Amino acid sequence: MKKENSAKTAKNPEYTSPYEFRGRIPLAQAIPLGMQHVLAMFVGNLTPLMIICGICNITTDNPALYVTLLQNAMLVAGIITLIQLWSIGPVGGQVPVIMGTSSGFLGVMRGVAGSMGGIAGYSAILGASMVGGLCEAVLGFFIKPLRKFFPPVVTGTVVLSIGLSLISVGVNSFAGGNANKDFGSLENLFVGLVVLIVIVILKHFTKGLTSTSCILFGIIAGYILCTIMGFILPTTATVEVDGAMVEYTKSWVVNWSRIGDSSWIAVPKILPVKPTFEINAILSIIIMFLVTAVETIGDISGCIEGGMGREATAKELSGGVICDGCGSVISALFSSLPTTSFSQNVGLVTMTKVVNRMALTCGAVFLVLAGLSPKLAAVISIMPQSVLGGAAVMMFASIAVSGIKLLTKYGITNRVVTIVSIAMGLGFGLGATSGALAGMPARLQLIFGGSGIVPAAVLAIILNIVIPKEQEDIENEAAVNKAEV
Repeated sequence: MKKENSAKTAKNPEYTSPYEFRGRIPLAQAIPLGMQHVLAMFVGNLTPLMIICGICNITTDNPALYVTLLQNAMLVAGIITLIQLWSIGPVGGQVPVIMGTSSGFLGVMRGVAGSMGGIAGYSAILGASMVGGLCEAVLGFFIKPLRKFFPPVVTGTVVLSIGLSLISVGVNSFAGGNANKDFGSLENLFVGLVVLIVIVILKHFTKGLTSTSCILFGIIAGYILCTIMGFILPTTATVEVDGAMVEYTKSWVVNWSRIGDSSWIAVPKILPVKPTFEINAILSIIIMFLVTAVETIGDISGCIEGGMGREATAKELSGGVICDGCGSVISALFSSLPTTSFSQNVGLVTMTKVVNRMALTCGAVFLVLAGLSPKLAAVISIMPQSVLGGAAVMMFASIAVSGIKLLTKYGITNRVVTIVSIAMGLGFGLGATSGALAGMPARLQLIFGGSGIVPAAVLAIILNIVIPKEQEDIENEAAVNKAEV
C-alpha cells in the first residue's frame, strides 16, 4: 500500500502520505480512512449513555429526551475530536486520537444513578462531570511531574477494576435488562449470543473494515435478527401484576415506528437536562477523572508510539489531557457524559499506521453531521438491550484484559502481587460488595461503594508509593524500557 501511495505522491506532489499526521491526502482517500475510525468507535461511543439512561429510566419514561441525548453525544464527540486534532491554544494535543464517551466512568456513575434515581441522578452526574472535567484540565498542566505516580501497576489495577465492574452490566443487557419483564428469556439470550458470535467471526475470520468494525456489524446483525423474529415469534406476553394479567411487549422487539416520528435535521439543545451539584457525586467522579487522565496518557502514548514510531512529547500529553477535561465540560453542557480519548482507536492506529489528520478530521465531521440528525439517533435508541449486551460483554471484558496486560508489563514480582492483591481484594472487593461499607458515613459509601473502582485506585496509588521497589522490579523495568527503545 505504501508503494502505491508513493506513486500517487510522485504524480501529484501536493499530496503526501496517510502515514504522516500533517500530510495532505486526496479527499477520496481521506473519507474512507476517517470513516473506518468512526465505525470502530460509533457504537461504543453511545453504549455508556444508553446504559446510564436505562438505569435512570430515561429510555422508557422520556424517549424524546433519550433521542436528544444520543444526538448530542455524537455531536460533542465530533467537536471534541476536532479540538484534539487541531488544538485551540493549550487545549488539544494535535495527536491522532478519536474522542468519545468514556465507559470508564460507568461503574461510579451507575452508583450515583442508582442511589439518587431518575433524572435527579442524571443531573447529579452532569454537575459532577463539569467539576471533574475542570479538575482534569488543570491537572493537564502538571502532567510531567505527576507521571511517576502512575506506573503500569497502578494503571493496570485501575483498568482491571473498571473491566470487572462492567462485566455484570454487560451480562445484564445480554439477558434483556433486568428492568424488563422478559429478563433472562430464551429469546433475549439467543439474540445476545448470535450478536456475540457474529462479532467473533468478523473479528478473527475476516480482514479490513469488517474486522475493525466487527462490533458495528454485529449489532446490525442483531437488528436484522430481531426484526425477523418479530415476524415469526409472538411479540407480546402477559405477566401477573397485583392479581391481574398485564400484557407487555417483549424487550427484543424493534420499534421502527419511533424512527418515522423523528425529524431528519434538528438543532442540538443546550442543557436539555439541567445539572445539579451534589458533593457526594462530585467527590466520587473527580477521582475517576484522575484515573481517566492516566488512561489518556496511555492512549496518546500508544497512538504516537504505534502510529509514528516515537515517544509522545510532554506538550502532546499535556494538551491531550487538557482537551479531555475541557471536552467533558463541553459534553456536560449538552447533557452528555464525559468525553475522553477512545482506546479502541489506539489499536486501529497501531495496526494500520494511518495517523493522517485530514483522514481523522473527515471522521470527526461525520460525527458532527450525525449529531444534527435525530433520525439517526432514533435508529440507535430503539436498539434492544440483548443486542447491546451481545457487544457489551466482549467490550467490557476486553477492558479487564487490557488491565492484565498493563499489570504484566514489567513482570509479576512480589511487589506487584502485594499491590494488586490488596487493591483488588480489599479495595475492589469491599467497594463492589453491597452492604460491606454500611457502617461508613453515607457520603463515603457513595464515593467508595457501588463499583470498587475508586477504592482500588486509591489503594494502588498509596501502596505504590509506600512499598519500595526490589532489585527484581528495577531490573525488569530496565530490560523492558531498553527493549522498547
